[in-house]
Amino acid sequence: MRLSAMGDVAMTVPVLRAFVKQYPEVKLTVISRPFFKPFFEGIPNLDFFAFDEKERHKGFGGLLRLFQDVRKLKIDAFADLHNVLRSKIVSLLFALSGKKRATVDKGREGKKELTRAENKIFKQLPTMFERHAKVFEELGFPLDLSKATFPEKANLSVEIIGGQNQKLIGIAPFAQYDSKVYPLDLMTEVITTLAQNQDYKILLFGGGKKEIEILDSLSQPFENVINMAGKIKFQQELQLISNLDVMLSMDSGNAHIAAMLGVKVITLWGATHPYAGFLPFNQSLENALTSDRNQYPKLPTSVYGNKIVEGYEDAMRTISSKTVVEKIQRLL
Repeated sequence: MRLSAMGDVAMTVPVLRAFVKQYPEVKLTVISRPFFKPFFEGIPNLDFFAFDEKERHKGFGGLLRLFQDVRKLKIDAFADLHNVLRSKIVSLLFALSGKKRATVDKGREGKKELTRAENKIFKQLPTMFERHAKVFEELGFPLDLSKATFPEKANLSVEIIGGQNQKLIGIAPFAQYDSKVYPLDLMTEVITTLAQNQDYKILLFGGGKKEIEILDSLSQPFENVINMAGKIKFQQELQLISNLDVMLSMDSGNAHIAAMLGVKVITLWGATHPYAGFLPFNQSLENALTSDRNQYPKLPTSVYGNKIVEGYEDAMRTISSKTVVEKIQRLL
């Protein structure tokens, strides 16, 4: 299995957890970038194979080497959960060597119908989790995703997070595209309101120089708001997220990471919509706060948020900061 963006990889984890529980006699090998290895640690019967995109497995020759490397592991079947050129080539090589293979159907046609401006078909599409499960079903392993299993909360040193009796709220205010990011002034209102309650400890997540500066300015005025970005290693970040009582996230990788760890997630949606199939695993649609479609009838305008539609820049302002705070308080 070869995957790219953080959210894509995180979305496979609950499905693989279900698989190892329902088929304990089958061994899985996940092929992905070394950075994502911590996602899969602690899953029984699962090995991680690091894909070296910069050297050994670079280019077409590298994919042939990848096939040879993985074939040595005596693979019986190949599940392509990514469906991009590289994974298709490796999948084809396995098929040519007589192995079973199956590829995820990303449902591009349905997504087009959901996001087009004219003759929009506004309906719930299959989730990515259902699509991944279908791949395993094609290989002869039907999965029941309703029996979800999650890892235990990681042991944390209290120094990182302060008081033991405080509720831990994670907030990840960024996303890859601006059309999925809640306006900064409204996010400031959310944080300011929550910070008034000393029983709450608010941890901010993000990355990159510019994001860290913004998170520093958001946390500065408050003792119980801490910017975690750039302060701990990725593995520690996962351990910390597993201890949250709730995570507030955009439609982004952080939402899927929290969900794969069994944390309650509230998501905010701008140009995108949970109907496209990216609602985090095991989360209720009630906790996905979407922009107002009466005011912005073309929503969703995009599957990933990378399409800019004129006049839709302020769509997320239709989600009030009061609504976000009340939703968090209700879950706590």
